[in-house]
Amino acid sequence: MIRCVIVDDKPLAIDILAEYVSKIPFLQLAYSSCNPLEALEYLRTNDADLIFLDIQMPELTGIQFMKILQGKCKVILTTAYSKYAMEGYEHDVIDYLLKPVSFERFYKAVEKARRVIMQPISAPVLPAKANVEEVTGEDLFIKSEYKIQRIPLNNILFIEAKQNYIAVATHDKQILSLQNIKAIEDKLPKHKFIRVHKSYIVAVNKIDVIEKSSIQIGKNIIPIGDAYRDTFFSKILS
Repeated sequence: MIRCVIVDDKPLAIDILAEYVSKIPFLQLAYSSCNPLEALEYLRTNDADLIFLDIQMPELTGIQFMKILQGKCKVILTTAYSKYAMEGYEHDVIDYLLKPVSFERFYKAVEKARRVIMQPISAPVLPAKANVEEVTGEDLFIKSEYKIQRIPLNNILFIEAKQNYIAVATHDKQILSLQNIKAIEDKLPKHKFIRVHKSYIVAVNKIDVIEKSSIQIGKNIIPIGDAYRDTFFSKILS
């Protein structure tokens, strides 16, 4: 059983999360509060495994709260503002939930928390060797004009949909192919590429800067679509 705490200055937000918690068999709500200072006092004398923590609170921000807590328990951040996601990422949070939080999205986050919290000590997480081997030998073959071109996946910066064709941007050129972006998305490894807009797929390890609604890769500015924002920030925080 995972003992959890909810800290949010909005009572309605607490009520929604508490209802979600009650539906998950492996979660137990130990404490909730609208006051982060009172929540800190509770955590000084009581054990908890997981905190659902709002970022914007008047007395103490969620980031300040985590710094004081010093990793005593795992954190899932909740906020109405996606611009705070990267700041939470720097503090090794389990996930980032953008309000209003759907139950489906909540469940995915707590499943991730369960894997982290309930992982046996005797089985530590090790770097995935298989992933490293895949990186060195993966290529993408696409039809371009009257030939098939091989593109090493590590060379791809992003892929852009343009009407009835796609443009694959690499470090030194752009390759056009007569196909739709969904078809190319299905061919790409999910751990290396992510759809961030109806017209864009980006290579995660090529991202230089993330802002509220855009990504910078080199000199290229790529928009983050509203329909893809939550999934994108969840992936980079996982």
